[in-house]
Amino acid sequence: MAKVTLSPDRLVIDLPTWLKAPAGQYLLEWERAQFERAVSDIFGFNAVQLGMPELDGLQANRMPHRWLACNDVQLRHLATGASPAPALCTDFGALPFPAASLDLVLLPHALELHSDPHATLREVERVLVPEGRVVICGFNPVGMWAMRQRRARWTQHLGFGERFLPDVQNWIGYWRLRDWLRLLSFEVELHQFGCYRPALHSQAWLERCAWMDSVGARWWPIFGSVYFIVAVKRVRGMKRLEPAWKNASKVAVVPVSIANKVSARPGAASNQTESEAAP
Repeated sequence: MAKVTLSPDRLVIDLPTWLKAPAGQYLLEWERAQFERAVSDIFGFNAVQLGMPELDGLQANRMPHRWLACNDVQLRHLATGASPAPALCTDFGALPFPAASLDLVLLPHALELHSDPHATLREVERVLVPEGRVVICGFNPVGMWAMRQRRARWTQHLGFGERFLPDVQNWIGYWRLRDWLRLLSFEVELHQFGCYRPALHSQAWLERCAWMDSVGARWWPIFGSVYFIVAVKRVRGMKRLEPAWKNASKVAVVPVSIANKVSARPGAASNQTESEAAP
């Protein structure tokens, strides 16, 4: 696997290069399945994916307007024809969308790869409509792959140890991210962990360890190497409008007793009563 040498004592693997390796393909396959399952039933008009052009997370979504936003670094790594063409180049901490204009935002590893994940998440909250959804995936700091990464950093100064994951600026744990979302009035609707196979470079060995995905999801779910979250933006006092056909009023049909009917002619009721009472 190709590496970029920044200094004699530090080797950094960039994300696009890592995604072409067997472990990266395994990660993409799992995340692609999660995104397809999560976004297929989310309706609206406007959706955007921030970063990671190697993964088309909006492919299964049916919104009429969908964009892929990339930063300048990702554009330099983007191969022509290898992934969907980005519609715009922007900083994730300053999105070029009006407030409350998007129905869905995808963040595939966007928070951990950005220098200011707080600003990115605040921008997502700003551009989402009430009841809009954000879908986030990231590397789990307590997962098996992250443990391998930390061990490599500790032993690298001794002359051995190889980093397994790409360089991540911010390790954001699952519970820490839930706290951030709660502070921004998001409610977690779905969470899941995945990628339980060991940190292996060989495609053959990764396939032999496929059984660990089902076992890990059952017995040690929090140690999955990746987490996946779907959260809804809640705004107090706001109610989303439903389609008109759902709120169509129905005409109530109430039976009226014949005894309660009154004739239109004044005095008709009293005359009828008197005639009926006569012997």
